[in-house]
Amino acid sequence: MQDVKLAIIGGSSLTSLEQLGQVESHTISTSYGKPSSDIQIGEFGGEPVAFLARHGSDYQTPPHLINYQANIAALKKMGVEKILAVNTVGGIHPSMPAGSIVIPDQLIDYTWGRASTYSDQGNVIFIEFEKPFDQTLRQHLQKAAQQLQLSPHNGAVYGCTQGPRLETAAEINRLERDGCDLVGMTAMPEAALARELGMAYASVCLVVNPAAGRSDRPICMSEVEKVASVGMLQVVQLLEAAVVSIAN
Repeated sequence: MQDVKLAIIGGSSLTSLEQLGQVESHTISTSYGKPSSDIQIGEFGGEPVAFLARHGSDYQTPPHLINYQANIAALKKMGVEKILAVNTVGGIHPSMPAGSIVIPDQLIDYTWGRASTYSDQGNVIFIEFEKPFDQTLRQHLQKAAQQLQLSPHNGAVYGCTQGPRLETAAEINRLERDGCDLVGMTAMPEAALARELGMAYASVCLVVNPAAGRSDRPICMSEVEKVASVGMLQVVQLLEAAVVSIAN
């Protein structure tokens, strides 16, 4: 097995990373169960990278049933120290329409009932979480975007909801009053679990639709898929350039 320190976690629109060369597939067991998918290891941007499909390779696991504990623990078990997470989201702020790429710097957790910590009886873990996304990784993503002449939004508040249903317009209004710019379903508890295990974690968000009530039309999944298929190509380019930046 290659020595791998960096992992990419793919979301609903990135269930595989075809650019990985000479892939090794690893089935990892943890004390928290099995991760969502086998972990693929290969070269990406000329560097060893691990890839994990958050929802499973066939998108079989909805956001609220993902075993986030097992996913992060499995990456830690393989020696991963840094994680770049890909999240597809809805846009709340008008400056972040469908197709936008966003590098968030804050989040608010609205989820419930998820296994959200590695703390258990006799093992209480307190983490500092003022800045939930690692600032150094975010800087590498920004540098990579500049090299590619992309213009992602640098800084945003990600509101993480329970799912799998989409939100009501009133719920989005509430999130906006709370200061959220984006709405998604998977950044938590993923980011906090990575912090508990001492792993640097940053997110790249692709806005695939206006949030509920932010358009004069209902959210159409076929349109979401079209935006995702185009936008994810840029996200993958950004990730590859970021991997090179991190390595150097």
